[in-house]
Amino acid sequence: MFQRSRGQAPVLSEPTSDAGAAQALVKRLSRSVSSVGKDAAEVRGAIEDTQAIVRMQAEAMGALGQQLQQVQRAQEAIAQATHQTTEAVQRARGALSSAGEEMSGIVQTLKQVSEAAGEITKIALQTRLVAFNASVEAKRAGDAGRGFGVVADAVKALAGQVEGSSKSIIGAIATLGERVDRFSRELASDGSESAGKAHKSAVHEAFGDVETDVRAIAASAEQSGRTMEQLKDRAGELAGEVQQAMRGLDTAFACSERFLKLSEDLIEQIAESGVEVEDSLYIRGAQEAAAEISALLEQALKSGAISQAQLFDERYQPISGTQPAQHQTAFNALADRLFPAVQERMLSLSDKVVFCIAVDRNGYVSTHNKKYCQPQRPGDLVWNTANSRYRRVFNDRTGLASARNSRPFLLQTYRRDMGGGRFVLLKEAAAPITVNGKHWGGLRLAFNF
Repeated sequence: MFQRSRGQAPVLSEPTSDAGAAQALVKRLSRSVSSVGKDAAEVRGAIEDTQAIVRMQAEAMGALGQQLQQVQRAQEAIAQATHQTTEAVQRARGALSSAGEEMSGIVQTLKQVSEAAGEITKIALQTRLVAFNASVEAKRAGDAGRGFGVVADAVKALAGQVEGSSKSIIGAIATLGERVDRFSRELASDGSESAGKAHKSAVHEAFGDVETDVRAIAASAEQSGRTMEQLKDRAGELAGEVQQAMRGLDTAFACSERFLKLSEDLIEQIAESGVEVEDSLYIRGAQEAAAEISALLEQALKSGAISQAQLFDERYQPISGTQPAQHQTAFNALADRLFPAVQERMLSLSDKVVFCIAVDRNGYVSTHNKKYCQPQRPGDLVWNTANSRYRRVFNDRTGLASARNSRPFLLQTYRRDMGGGRFVLLKEAAAPITVNGKHWGGLRLAFNF
């Protein structure tokens, strides 16, 4: 049985009976249960990986649902825009027809202006003739009519200018009238098939093309909307299936968890039976190392090397730029000075030992084994995960259970995350670390099968 004597670590007492057959049976049972525990840990890990994948799928389905809603809103906006465009085209065509009518009025007004200019031309011509006759009579009058002749010549010249200007106006109005009349006919034409292609308005024809394109866009948007509805329904079905898969995985994970715990409990009970089994060496090693760490911490408190508040400091200060995240506490320097001597020595307990670390009650590793205390490489998460394991908090199922265990020992089977999707299957013996009767944390001794 595992016992604790005063001031000493718990030790495994030698069996007092010589029931060789029973011991052999217990050893075989221990190996079988250990193998079952290994399988249970692997199944639990596989389910955990699948859960992570399904969770990502669920998140992806949620994101897809949001994107589909955004597409649906965009399609609704397209439908509304095409409807407004059609109405705008119709209003523009109506406005053009009205403009055509206004242009017809302008043509009539221009005709009136042209007629007035014609009248002015006639009057100017008559004035020029009268002035010419007056000029002739003034010449006949000799010196007496010289002054009148000058005035008559001036009137004749001015009348000629008026006549020229009026003719220019009439010519310009004629040209403008033709253009306005032609534009008026363009605007007045509705572009319908009944009007005949020869009389179709180019403007109205262009508007007709716009309406055709808008109708095509609206039809495409409507078809896309129906497709999106079907896709949305299917996405909803898939999301439901993913949720169902998650529930099934949760159930399977809980079963694997119970199965793993049962195998661990059986292994512990076999170890407590007093029969020397494969795990006994590591249990004793963990208990002895925990007792040494406890003694070192108590001595540090007694000598004043550290205060109790500093030793139990849980204000983990993040170290900037670290990935995975590392933290600092008030007892780092003490741990760096005291822990390696014990932790490094335990690595030579067996070639199966993977690591030996002291952690506080929250799973915080101040100082790891030297080979896992490598400085982080910036941006290299995979390498850092495997090689920079100090100043980190391991509060997963195994890490927290070992850190907070208060029984003489705890045996667990688990997968160790080495980064980059790589895991190592380990067993772990843990023993509590107490300082002057207060639980500080645990000693974790991990080993291969």
